Amino acid sequence: MIDTASNQRRMLRTEDAANYTGLSASTLNKFRLSGDGPSYIKIGKSVVYDPTDLDEWLSSKRRRSTSVAA
Repeated sequence: MIDTASNQRRMLRTEDAANYTGLSASTLNKFRLSGDGPSYIKIGKSVVYDPTDLDEWLSSKRRRSTSVAA
């Protein structure tokens, strides 16, 4: 028997993704337009984020110094 509860991934809407990342929903909206933000999924008119993608994107933003170009 497959445990479907453990196989389900909870997708986050923009507001929840903003809270998860510490950004504003407006910033995520702007990032979607510019292509600078985390990957997202468009389902009809809805935009959702996979927490795994958010974690990967956040990890890619790690820096050790302000003098290193992003």
